[in-house]
Amino acid sequence: MFASAVGFALLAAISPAAILVCAAYLSSASPRRTTLWFLAGAITMTVVIGVIALALLRAGGLSLPGHHTPRYGVRLGLGVLALAGGLFMVRRKPRPPNLDKPKKPSLVSRLIARPGPATAFAAGVLVFVPSASFLAAVQVIATAKASLADTAGALATVVIIDVMLVWLPILFHLVRPEATERVLKAFNGWLRAHGHAIVAGALLVAGVLLITQGITGLT
Repeated sequence: MFASAVGFALLAAISPAAILVCAAYLSSASPRRTTLWFLAGAITMTVVIGVIALALLRAGGLSLPGHHTPRYGVRLGLGVLALAGGLFMVRRKPRPPNLDKPKKPSLVSRLIARPGPATAFAAGVLVFVPSASFLAAVQVIATAKASLADTAGALATVVIIDVMLVWLPILFHLVRPEATERVLKAFNGWLRAHGHAIVAGALLVAGVLLITQGITGLT
């Protein structure tokens, strides 16, 4: 149970947007405070959705032996959603910028442009809207026959992994602030060019894994 949940959490943690936002906040006037607020928003979103999803799945009795088919049906459904999302992103490649008609900034971009506790917290909530991979990790935990303490520990681990691309840069910044900012800025350009493909790849991998598990469980 634990290994499977961690695997899906690692796929969910692949978030170029989180790195881009961290790079912007760690270069702001109050880098650590602003990024900590961003982390707070990310944790709040993942914990709230994680607890709600866990409670709903447990209330539906998916951890019971007799609910074997619905359990893997949910996993298959999540896989189809993840695979569809990945294929959509592959087909819908980012458009090159139009210099004659500048693209309207997204809500997250507008929040980043005004760094502060409230805007950073809101950015964390928006960037960390749970993915199918995160919900799959929670579903693995919810359907396992584990004690309350083990379930809480597994969910906490999944949340920590999901937001690791925020707290890791903060830790590095505490030790080597200038080097961390320099690396993140250099990494920024590569992420802007390849972030779309990275997210699409993560969705495709998660989709294939979930569909395989779902079909295997149902058959």
